[in-house]
Amino acid sequence: MDIALMPMALSQGKAQQQACLSVMKMAMGEAKQQGEALRELMGTANASAIQHAASLIWAEILI
Repeated sequence: MDIALMPMALSQGKAQQQACLSVMKMAMGEAKQQGEALRELMGTANASAIQHAASLIWAEILI
C-alpha cells in the first residue's frame, strides 16, 4: 500500500467503525424500548395484548 494512502484508508476505516457503532446503538435503543413495553404489558393480565406485542416484536426481528 502506498504510504500516502495509508492515512486516508485509516480514516475511512474509522468512519465505517463509527457508522457501525451508531447503527448498533440505535438497534440497542429500540430493543430496550421494546423490552420495556413488553415488561409493562407483562404486568397486565391481558394475555391477548401480550401475544399481539410478542408477535410484533418477532415480526420486526425477522425483517
